[in-house]
Amino acid sequence: MSKEIKSVNYGLEKIFEGAQDFLPLLGTDYVEFYVGNAKQAAHFYKTAFGFQSYAYKGLETGSKDTVSYVLKQDKIRLVLTTPLNSQHPINDHIVKHGDGVKVVALWVEDARKSYEETTKRGAKSYMEPTVETDEFGEVVRAGIYTYGETVHMFVERKNYNGVFMPKFEKWESDYNPEPVGLKYVDHMVGNVGWGEMNTWVKWYEDVMGFVNFLSFDDKQIHTEYSALMSKVMSNGNGRIKFPINEPAEGKKRSQIEEYLDFYEGPGVQHIAVATDDIIKTVSEMRKRGVEFLSIPPEEYYRAVPGRLEEFSHELREDIETLKSLGIMIDADEEGYLLQIFTKPVEDRPTLFFEIIQRMGARGFGAGNFKALFESIEREQAKRGTL
Repeated sequence: MSKEIKSVNYGLEKIFEGAQDFLPLLGTDYVEFYVGNAKQAAHFYKTAFGFQSYAYKGLETGSKDTVSYVLKQDKIRLVLTTPLNSQHPINDHIVKHGDGVKVVALWVEDARKSYEETTKRGAKSYMEPTVETDEFGEVVRAGIYTYGETVHMFVERKNYNGVFMPKFEKWESDYNPEPVGLKYVDHMVGNVGWGEMNTWVKWYEDVMGFVNFLSFDDKQIHTEYSALMSKVMSNGNGRIKFPINEPAEGKKRSQIEEYLDFYEGPGVQHIAVATDDIIKTVSEMRKRGVEFLSIPPEEYYRAVPGRLEEFSHELREDIETLKSLGIMIDADEEGYLLQIFTKPVEDRPTLFFEIIQRMGARGFGAGNFKALFESIEREQAKRGTL
């Protein structure tokens, strides 16, 4: 890891102390995808990622125009939503973007106040505060737009005791493969267009009270062929982290440009999900057919002990096992982390997942950027999009 990258990771607590508290966030409530076939997508995430059946909304529950399947694994909830007729506006999103993330829902104590505080600071409204009720209580939701057509939904559920929220029922299924050990959403990365990163950094600072606690430029994140720039935004308690990427000039087309071309605009690039045992998790996911990026070269793993020694950390896992699975290792002053990235989970080379295990480190694998991007470029070359 370069000294420049280390320097921006210094004194995170001091930075967080400066975060405004007008928008207290308790965590990620759910992530909603708009997809072409929610039933089949749900089967994929259950089979390959170990999610469990949780809740359902559709014709059987009185929903005449959309169907939604809710999947759960530990603290992670995915909502997969499909329109039931050609006239529904969700179709426009799917035609333009393909399957992708529409809603990043944030768990709050007070959805009305969250909406009021963000819209008065300049957020564009997606949904005014709405109370949904049934025999189990009420859920209050309100939404604002962020980059592209992506939405942040504020979800207040302190007065609700049902399975997910009103209009949903418990989803009973005989098919529930074992979980693979995924625990919670660690962070979610957004890709924005040329020159837009700082605009959205300022938006998160001004509208949501976030702070920029890590920054990487094209001198730090580059290969022989491509480059990008990234800034990591976090709320005050550090539970919500949104890195924002934009392309940078390079000899060839970067992964960010490829995403923007195929997604046809800004959107969520990847979801990082945490595990306590990445070896077990990745081994199981590989058995279930999940495809990961190619394994870094031998010289990458030869350099790992030196990178750890720089911070006086000792690797607890067997490096040969990590190498055999293609798991990457990085370190900072506070510890190390283990991470691996799936290939895109759809035919368009857009959305993918990161599996991450933090052993004290609070960074984002900056020391792995070069190896990671070279792996992505190998896949781009196969697709003819580099």
